Amino acid sequence: MMKFRFRRQGADPQREKLKQELFAFNKTVEHGFPNQPSALAFDPELRIMAIGTRSGAVKIYGAPGVEFTGLHRDTATVTQMHFLPGQGRLLTLLDDSSLHLWEIVHHNGCAHLEEALSFQPPSRPGFDCASGPLSLARVTVVLLLAAGDLAALGTEGGSVFFLDVPTLTLLEGQTLAPDDVLRSVPDDYRCGKALGPVESLQGHLRDPTKILIGYSRGLLVIWNRAAQCADRVFLGNQQLESLCWERSGNTLVSSHSDGSYAVWSAGAGGSPVTQPTVATTPYGPFPCKAINKILWRNCASGDHFIIFSGGMPRASYGDRHCVSVLRAETLVTLDFTSRIIDFFTVHSTRPEDEFDEPQALAVLLEEELVVLDLQTPGWPAVPAPYLAPLHSSAITCSAHVANVPAKLWARIVSAGEQQSPQPASSASSWPITGGRNLAQEPSQRGLLLTGHEDGTVRFWDASGVALRPLYKLSTAGLFQTDCEHADSLAQAAEDDWPPFRKVGCFDPYSDDPRLGVQKVALCKYTAQMVVAGTAGQVLVLELSDVPSEQAVSVASVDLLQDREGFTWKGHERLSPRTGPLPWPAGFQPRVLVQCLPPAAVTAVTLHAEWSLVAFGTSHGFGLFDYQRKSPVLARCTLHPNDSLAMEGPLSRVKSLKKSLRQSFRRIRKSRVSGKKRAANANSKLQEANAQLAEQACPHDVEMTPVQRRIEPRSADDSLSGVVRCLYFADTFLRDAAHHGPTMWAGTNSGSVFAYALEVPAAAAGGEKRPERAVEAVLGKEVQLMHRAPVVAIAVLDGRGRPLPEPYEASRDLAQAPDMQGGHAVLIASEEQFKVFTLPKVSAKTKFKLTAHEGCRVRKVALATFASVACEDYAETCLACLTNLGDVHVFSVPGLRPQVHYSCIRKEDISGIASCVFTRHGQGFYLISPSEFERFSLSARNITEPLCSLDISWPRDTARTSHRLRESPKLSQANGTAGVVLAPGSRDGSPGPGRSKGADTPEPPEATLSPMSIDSATSADTTLDTTGDVTVEDVKDFLGSSEESEKNLRNLAEDEARACAILIK
Repeated sequence: MMKFRFRRQGADPQREKLKQELFAFNKTVEHGFPNQPSALAFDPELRIMAIGTRSGAVKIYGAPGVEFTGLHRDTATVTQMHFLPGQGRLLTLLDDSSLHLWEIVHHNGCAHLEEALSFQPPSRPGFDCASGPLSLARVTVVLLLAAGDLAALGTEGGSVFFLDVPTLTLLEGQTLAPDDVLRSVPDDYRCGKALGPVESLQGHLRDPTKILIGYSRGLLVIWNRAAQCADRVFLGNQQLESLCWERSGNTLVSSHSDGSYAVWSAGAGGSPVTQPTVATTPYGPFPCKAINKILWRNCASGDHFIIFSGGMPRASYGDRHCVSVLRAETLVTLDFTSRIIDFFTVHSTRPEDEFDEPQALAVLLEEELVVLDLQTPGWPAVPAPYLAPLHSSAITCSAHVANVPAKLWARIVSAGEQQSPQPASSASSWPITGGRNLAQEPSQRGLLLTGHEDGTVRFWDASGVALRPLYKLSTAGLFQTDCEHADSLAQAAEDDWPPFRKVGCFDPYSDDPRLGVQKVALCKYTAQMVVAGTAGQVLVLELSDVPSEQAVSVASVDLLQDREGFTWKGHERLSPRTGPLPWPAGFQPRVLVQCLPPAAVTAVTLHAEWSLVAFGTSHGFGLFDYQRKSPVLARCTLHPNDSLAMEGPLSRVKSLKKSLRQSFRRIRKSRVSGKKRAANANSKLQEANAQLAEQACPHDVEMTPVQRRIEPRSADDSLSGVVRCLYFADTFLRDAAHHGPTMWAGTNSGSVFAYALEVPAAAAGGEKRPERAVEAVLGKEVQLMHRAPVVAIAVLDGRGRPLPEPYEASRDLAQAPDMQGGHAVLIASEEQFKVFTLPKVSAKTKFKLTAHEGCRVRKVALATFASVACEDYAETCLACLTNLGDVHVFSVPGLRPQVHYSCIRKEDISGIASCVFTRHGQGFYLISPSEFERFSLSARNITEPLCSLDISWPRDTARTSHRLRESPKLSQANGTAGVVLAPGSRDGSPGPGRSKGADTPEPPEATLSPMSIDSATSADTTLDTTGDVTVEDVKDFLGSSEESEKNLRNLAEDEARACAILIK
C-alpha cells in the first residue's frame, strides 16, 4: 500500500524570518590552554603575549577578555615569534622556514588579527659561501632590528641575511657570509672547521648597528653593520646553545651543551678574547644536560638575575624539566611537570633606563603557563586569570550551570581564595595586561564544572571570554589510597641539592583510577552538590564557608537485589576513612552512598527540595533520601544474558567467545532478512512504479523524504541494562486529577521506568520536609519498539514548556508551571524524539531522526532562544548533537525541525562525547585535551572576544594593499575553522548573516527556566573509555569513502526529483 504525505505548500516567510532572529551558529572562542604550544613572544610596550602551536595557530593574549586568534594556511609548526614593539604586528617563523607578518587591525572600533604578508625563502641549492649562491633553505634564528623595520635571519649554513620587514623582501648586497666572519678569526682557530649554524642573534639595546652573532661551534662575534666588520671576537670552543647580551653591552653570557655557562667581558679592545671572565657548571661536576636558554637581568641593588633552562645532572635528574633562577647566593630550581617551550622576563626595555629591574618571569610549558612574581620575596606564582590548564588532570565529565545566584557565586569565589592565599603585593601582579575588553559585563553568571580523573571537580567562571578558575573540590581525602605513603617516601628521598621547588598545577598522574569523577550535579539555590565516581561512589556535598571536622555518613545500596548467577569481576570499592575528618571551607561531604557492585556511575540527578538523589550504573538505579540517610529504592536493570556488565570498565577479561557468537548471529540474521526483503521487493516495487506512472504528481507540492529502514536492536545485547538518564518531575502519573513527585529512568535497551514518589510535604515557609520516610511505587513502564538507548527524559507542562528546577517556582524565580492542562513527557532516544501524553502515556508526536537524517542522537538539551528583534520574545527548543557532529534544533512540543548546522567533525569522537549545552543556546566541546571550543546557536546570546589595542603604527594604504587575506573569525588548533554561518532553512536555502553581534547583552532571565534534560544542572558527559564512545561512533569514524560518494550521489538524485514518495 502506498501513502502520500503532503506537506503544506512552501515555507512560511514569517516563520523563516523569525528563525533568523532566533538562531545563528557561531564558533566564538576557545577556552583553556593552547594544544601543543611551540613558540612564545612578548611585546613589552603593548603588554601582550603570543603563543604559536604545532598546528600553525597563532593566539595573542592581553588583559582578561583580550584575545586574538589566527591560523596559518599550511599546517606547520610555529618555531619562532617576534613582536614589532608597540606596533601590534607579529613576525612568525614556521618549520618550513617561511616567514609570516600578522597585523592587529581595527574595524568598527574592534580589533582582530590578519595575516598581511608571507615570505618563502628560495630553496635553491648552494654552498653557502662567497663563491656560490648562498642557501636560505633553513632559517634557524630571527632578530628584529631598527624598531622592527629590519630583520636578521640566521641560517643553518652560517650565513646571516637581512629582510625588509614592511615588504618581507630580502635586501641584496647585505648578506653576511661565514667567510666574512672568518677573516677576523685567527688561523689556528679556523683549522679547516666550519662555524656551524647560527645559533643566536642578539641586538644591542642602545646601538642598533651592532649585532651579536653566536655560531654552533662556539664562536661569538660582535658585528658592526655600519662598518661591515667585526668589532670583537670571542673564541669559544664549547658547542653553543644560547646567548644573552647585557643591556649596557659590556657583558655577554653564553650557555653550552655540556650544562655550563660563561660570562664574557665585551669592553674595549681589538684582540680576540680566548677565555671568558667566568665559566661555571652550576649543577656539576658530573655530566649535565645542555642549558638551552639563558637570560641576564641586572638590578639597581647590584645583584643580577641569571635565569636558564636545563643544565641538570644527566644521570640523576636528566628527566626533570627545570628553570633555574639565580640571584646573588640564592638559587631556586623550578621543577615543572611538562617540557619547557620558552620563557621571558617582564622588565624595563626603555634605552634610557640603566637597569632591567625584572618584575615577573613567564614560563611557557607544553601543558601550562606559569608566571612568577620576581619582586615579592620567595618569588611566588601568580594565579592566572586565564590560560589555566583545564587538563591538569584528565577531564572525565563536564556540566554547565546558568544564572548562578550572586550569593552562591560569592561563596564559591571566597572558598577558592582560601585555597590559594596570595600575598597582597601579588594580587594584581599579572603582567600581561595589554588591550581593552570592550564586551559588556555579562548579565548572568555561568559556571562550568569539570570532573577529573584524580577525583577533583573544578569550578570555572564561564560568563565571559576568559575562562577563570574559581575553586577546586577534591574527593580523594575521603578515601584510603596509597598516595600518602608514596609521597612521604618521595619527600624522604629528596636531597637538598638541587634545591627543587615544585611549580605549576599540571599533574597527569592519578593515584587511583577509581577516584575518577563520572557525573556531577549542582543545586544552585541550596548550594548542594552530587559527585559520582568510577567505583560506584556517590557523594552528597554541601557548601560551607568555614572549615570543619566531621564524620561522613556511609550507606550502601545493592543494585543487584540478590539476583543469582551474577559475579562482579571488576575493581573493588574504595575504602572510606572512618571517624571525624578535617574539611576546608567549600563543598564538604555529608553522605557517601556506595553502589554495589561498585561499577562506574552512568547517570545522576539531584532534587534538593525533596532531599533526594537518584543514581544509575550498568546494573540498575537507586534512589536515596540524604536527609534521613536511608535508601528508598533499588532496581536491577540487567538482562539475564548481560554478563559483560559484570566485568567492569577496568577489567581486561572479556568474553571473546561470546562476542564472536553475537557477531555471527548478527551477520546471519542480516543475510536472512535481506533475502526475505529482496524476494518481495521487486514485485511490489514494479507495481508501485506502474501506479505512480499513471498518476499525475503535482510538482509544486513538497513531499516527505524516503525513510530509512531501522532494524530493532537485540534484547540480549551487552550492556543493555546501563542506566543512561534519570529525571525528577512533579507531574501527573497515577491519574489526571492528582499530581505529585515522580522519578524517571531510561536505559540502554529503550526501557523507561516511571515511579510515583510519596514525599512528605514541608511545612509552610519551612525549608526541610518532615522526617517521615519517602516511598516509591512503580507507576509506568515504557518499552521503545526499536530498543534504542534512552538519552534524555523531560516533562512538559500544560503550555508545552519544561518544568522549572527545584525551588525556582517556590521562590518566585521562574513562572510556575501550568498544572491545569495535560502534561506530556518527552523521551529522546538515540534514534527518535517522542512526546507522550500523561498520565495515559499515549504517543502524541514524534520525529524519527535516524530514519530521516541517517544519524544517531548523542547529546540533548532544552534551551531558551531569545529573539534579536524583540527583547521579550523567546522560544524553548530542543538542541541535539548527533554522532556525525551536526547540531539540530527542534521546536517543543511540536518537534518540528528548525535549523541544523555542522558543528564538530564526525571523526572527532571525543569532541562529540564531551559536548555540553547551556540553557541559553550555547555549548562547549573539547577540541583538544586542554581546550574547550565555545559555540552559540542563539542569534542573541553570543560570547566572543570584543577588544581593542592602542598601537602606534600608522596604517598607510601602500601597506594595506599587501594584505593577503583576512584570518578566519576563529581558527581552531585542530584545524576546524569557526566560520560565521547563517541559519539556513531546511531545504538548504541560504539565510542572511547574523543580525546582531556579541555586544548584544544576554536577555534577562526567562520567565521559565528550562533545564537540560540530562540532569538538574545541564547536559553532562562522561569521557571514560567505557562511556559514550560506542561501537557506532567507531563505525562512523571508519566509514568508507565509497559510502560517502554514494550518499552524495543519492543526495543529488533526490534533489533532481520533482517529488519524493514514501512507500509503506
